[in-house]
Amino acid sequence: MSSPFPGMDPYIEACHLWDDFHHNLISQIHDAVAAILPKRYVVRAGERSYVMLTAKNGVDEYRMQADVTLAQKPGASSSAGQQAAVGMLEATDVDSKPITMVALVHTDFREGFLEIREAYGDRQVVTSMEILSPSNKRFGSEGWFEYVRKRQACLSGMCHFVEIDLLHGGRRMPMDDDWPESPYYVLVCRKEKAPRCTVWPATFKQPLPPLVIPLLPPDPDLTVPIQPLIETIYARSQYDADIDYRQPLRPPLSPADQGWLHERLQEQPMRTSAD
Repeated sequence: MSSPFPGMDPYIEACHLWDDFHHNLISQIHDAVAAILPKRYVVRAGERSYVMLTAKNGVDEYRMQADVTLAQKPGASSSAGQQAAVGMLEATDVDSKPITMVALVHTDFREGFLEIREAYGDRQVVTSMEILSPSNKRFGSEGWFEYVRKRQACLSGMCHFVEIDLLHGGRRMPMDDDWPESPYYVLVCRKEKAPRCTVWPATFKQPLPPLVIPLLPPDPDLTVPIQPLIETIYARSQYDADIDYRQPLRPPLSPADQGWLHERLQEQPMRTSAD
């Protein structure tokens, strides 16, 4: 079965299918690019990894930092030391009955991306391509800091840069101008025009715009239709078996969009996870 959304299906994100979708979309774009890439280039998949301490619910994140110990000469005193002593004295009055606590979990995050490199010589990066993950859009998280560092380097003219945001939730990347009023977008920054970018707004009501991938002159841009790739992933992975379109979205659709979806579902009956 196919998705009721002509563009990006927001239920893929809402129904915890994003990791599978992200992995498959990177693979699909890799193969589509490799099939039309001139011989002077190669496309390679890369991976960015970092460590987080994550609460049991997987929402609260804490950046790992080294412990710091302050040494003090014998006999020296400070207000901080006096406060620590008072804190130790007060602790003796706490009820000693055992309590249950939830520990933070050590979690390794891995985020895939694509690079087009020169096939010969120094094999320099020509174009970096990123599909945003939820951690990239969680402001202040380690995933956000790691991604923003790379993004800033690319937008400073290190190489061509393609950024695809197909996530309905989270905080958008920092820009000097306001983002368009659309749930999704595709951004392209050409090295010679950095930091000026071209942005294609995208939605779930219309097919996503083709992916434009700059190369080195005099080679023309590559054009990769991305909507057929998403539809292939949806059908092959049978996402309709895990999605119940009767459930509300978070963040929610507008009343008008919810009415539009209801009409689409009436026209195209879907298998749901409850069936």
